[in-house]
Amino acid sequence: MTQRISHSGLSIDATLYEFITQEVLPQTDIDGDTLFAGVADIIKRLTPINKALLAKRETLQQQIDAYYQGNTEHNLDEYTAFLREIGYLVDSPESVSIETTNVDAEIATMAGPQLVVPVSNARFALNAANARWGSLYDALYGSDVIAEEEGAEQGGGYNPVRGFKVMAYARQFLDQALPLSSGSHIESTEYAINNGELVVTLGDSQQVSLQNPAQLLGFQGQPQRPSALLFCHHGLHFIIAIDPHHRIGRDDKAGIKDIIMEAALTTIMDCEDSVAAVDGEDKTNVYRNWFGLMMGQLSCSFNKGGEQLERTLNPDQQFTKLDGSQLTLHGRSLMFVRNVGHLMTNPAILDSEGNEVFEGIMDAIFTSLCALPEYYGRSKLANSRTKSIYIVKPKMHGPEEVAFTEQLFSEVERLLGLEQYSIKMGIMDEERRTSVNLKACIASAKQRVVFINTGFLDRTGDEIHTAMEGGIVLPKAKIKEQPWLTLMKSATSA
Repeated sequence: MTQRISHSGLSIDATLYEFITQEVLPQTDIDGDTLFAGVADIIKRLTPINKALLAKRETLQQQIDAYYQGNTEHNLDEYTAFLREIGYLVDSPESVSIETTNVDAEIATMAGPQLVVPVSNARFALNAANARWGSLYDALYGSDVIAEEEGAEQGGGYNPVRGFKVMAYARQFLDQALPLSSGSHIESTEYAINNGELVVTLGDSQQVSLQNPAQLLGFQGQPQRPSALLFCHHGLHFIIAIDPHHRIGRDDKAGIKDIIMEAALTTIMDCEDSVAAVDGEDKTNVYRNWFGLMMGQLSCSFNKGGEQLERTLNPDQQFTKLDGSQLTLHGRSLMFVRNVGHLMTNPAILDSEGNEVFEGIMDAIFTSLCALPEYYGRSKLANSRTKSIYIVKPKMHGPEEVAFTEQLFSEVERLLGLEQYSIKMGIMDEERRTSVNLKACIASAKQRVVFINTGFLDRTGDEIHTAMEGGIVLPKAKIKEQPWLTLMKSATSA
């Protein structure tokens, strides 16, 4: 039988309680009595609101079901008027200006790849966080970009024929992303820095520079014999790594052993779709891994190929700028944490009446608490440089539920002593009631919202669920052609 701790009228799973009090709170300025009294207060005041929102979901669905059952022929204007009458559709604000401040550059200024990974799996979480930087050579070698023909098969070990094709492809990439004043990177035999500029020696001993010298940002090693050269293209960085003694570099005329690309700028550490946390022990594992990430201390040991390995978070990248000063680049993806939505409950905490507490309320409190040491700069490796905590909130139905999340985050900030709007919100647009009221949803969180992210599978499922009484659903291939889905995809890609 699960052991439980009573505190402030709550019954808390002992494993969770001990993790919070013995591991997390010592890294903060909050004591256990203050925390759990505040948790109990938030649960008491917000649980009725949460329940009311779920009841409204049910009422609206019953009304929509009844509409379809009573109308065999559907008129769009009449249906739209009906949705407005029952409150499913709300008036859209004329204009909305997002007012979110203190947002890290990975979100505020760059549109880059984003990973989603179950935070319950430490190895997966570390891999995703470290995917900020990735080997172009490895990516090319292991993909079908390089055809497995003319002796270039992948095979079991390293195939030098395939490796040569990888190096040739990478040189073509350099010609596109880092064009020279004349000639081609394919002909390069040496890379060096002279008088603050990149000098590339070609096969005929000709020395050339970059078309855009500003692309060179820094280096590692000595200017005349750099071990790494840092460049920027369209706001994303990449590194030419040089080592003529490396098993790859020694086969390259210029000693290039790899090209390291800035890849996954952000990662969602998921507590929801990819995770099944059904009790206090499961939730503790989820929170402990997130805490380890925020403290910069998460590690994982595993066996690979008969060798025992340990994975940790990558450190920041250090370079010497052309003026001799130091340049530091973030070594890891900027991490979000995706909380559970408003629907689910979990027995990790029982309220004063013995009822399971809403998991979304728990997640908001404890994932923010686990990020508190990072917020105060006590982490070994920083996540946010703007003192922000990034939470993705899924499966919200319309602007009222977004407003409830805004209220919840505000309550958590007050409990933890955070500045207002330190918790940022990523809105998952995966319910029809959110899609059709998206402008009003954004308005409900205009001081917090940092992105709108569409879950196409969930969104399609809710479309089917909402209109199930309307008749036979289109086949999957036809759904993909519908205007609502193609428009959502266009908006997301834009």
